[in-house]
Order: sequence, then C-alpha cells, then structure tokens
Amino acid sequence: MATHGKRYDQALKKVQISEPVSPTAAFEAVKTTATAKFDETVEVAIRLGVDPRQSDQMVRGSVVLPHGTGKSPKIAVFARGENATAAQEAGADIVGAEDLVAQIDGGWKDFDILVATRDMMGIVGRLGRKLGPRMPNPKAGTVTDNVAQTVKDLKGGKAGFRVDKAANIHVPIGKVSYTLAQLEENLTVLLQALLRAKPSSSKGHYLKKICVSSTMGPSIRIDPATAQAATGVK
Repeated sequence: MATHGKRYDQALKKVQISEPVSPTAAFEAVKTTATAKFDETVEVAIRLGVDPRQSDQMVRGSVVLPHGTGKSPKIAVFARGENATAAQEAGADIVGAEDLVAQIDGGWKDFDILVATRDMMGIVGRLGRKLGPRMPNPKAGTVTDNVAQTVKDLKGGKAGFRVDKAANIHVPIGKVSYTLAQLEENLTVLLQALLRAKPSSSKGHYLKKICVSSTMGPSIRIDPATAQAATGVK
C-alpha cells in the first residue's frame, strides 16, 4: 500500500471532505492544502464513461484554456522553409526536418509537445512506434497548416487531452496562485471540450468522476453534475 509523506498527511487534515463538492469548494480546498514552497500545478483527473478499447470511443483533442496552464511547454516542430521560419518566430524551441527526425530516432526526448506541418508527416511517420501517443496528430491539433498559430496557442495555454487505458484524462489547468475564478473558468472550458468530444456510442454517465489536486496535495472530488451544469452543455 502506498504511503504519503508527513507534509501530505498534514495537508489532508486541513480538509474534511468525504463527499463530492462544488468546483468552488474543491479549489478552495486545493489552495488550503498546497503547502509546497513553489507554485504548485493544479491538475484535474476525469474518469469518463467510455471504453478506450473500442476505437469509436477514444476521446482525444485539445482546448485553449482562457487562463493558460501556468506552464510554457517546450515545443519541437517538424517543418521546412517558410513554415520553419514561422515556427521559430512564433516561439518554437527547436525546428527541423530530417535532422530532427534523426535526432528523435536516436533517443532525444527533451521536448513536451511535437508539432508537424502536414507535408512533413511522410517522414515523421517512421517515428510512430518510438513516439506512441506523443506522435503529432490532427485530432490533437498538432498536425497543422498554420504552424505559427499552433505554436502560439500551445505556448499560450492550449492543453491536449487523451483518454488512457483506464478511461481517465489528466490535464493541468493552472497554478495554485490562480484565483478561484480562473481555475473554475479553465475547468469549465475543459469540460465543454470533453462534452463536445463525447462519442455517440458512449452510453450512461459520461463524466463519471472528477478530482482536482495540487502537485503535492491530496485529491479533492468534484460533483460531476454540478461541474457539468456550469458548462451549459447537456
């Protein structure tokens, strides 16, 4: 059985929450239990009512959070010519073509997100097995005809989401230093994107469980019905 440190146990004592609560109450608890000396990331974990083993129930996409994620990701871009120049000017950390493919094929992994222009996918495709879910993908918005805008969006707070084998999605939605309103707005926009991405074959409750936590803090459960009501999406 996993054990937590003394700091975690002390943080847990600060909140007495046994049932799912509203987003506001959950974020208040997250702020109360965040005691690290750095600005902790706030992450949401969502259990969806889908079966990831079924290809038509794979939930994947991206969304631009109104207040960003609080982190500027390291972005590598596959592009040539004018697109390469545009990517660099937009703030990409590394830009390349065959040389970048060779670099990654050789084991280089010092990046958070990979982006590719459509004309580059012919050579990027050979990295499929090595990259797995980190492979540039049109559904995730990382295969693009407008590389400059894509890089700007990602640097400015665009968050990707992909359901895992256990039907969970994990997304950073800000920092503990964010206001309650900023965290709630980011959560609402994320949930709106997830609800729009709901597979037609998904039956029953779609947002089954929602939890938020800071980097070093305990997990706080949010009532899915209350959170969904705030999105305006039925």
